[in-house]
Amino acid sequence: MKQMKELRANSKEERAKKLSELQTELMQARGQVATGSSPKNPGRVRSIKRTIARIYTLARQKGEEKKA
Repeated sequence: MKQMKELRANSKEERAKKLSELQTELMQARGQVATGSSPKNPGRVRSIKRTIARIYTLARQKGEEKKA
């Protein structure tokens, strides 16, 4: 899986920054859905959630504590 290889290559700080960005983006997309408008790219929500899960999985494998 290409994306997992990319995440493994990043440092702990880079993964934390990426996680924060993704969580913000997910919150915005969920806000759009809650207000009744459709998100720009509905498939992106699923992709964001999966990437967040990959970051958490990688942190757990490496023995890092999650900050969220």
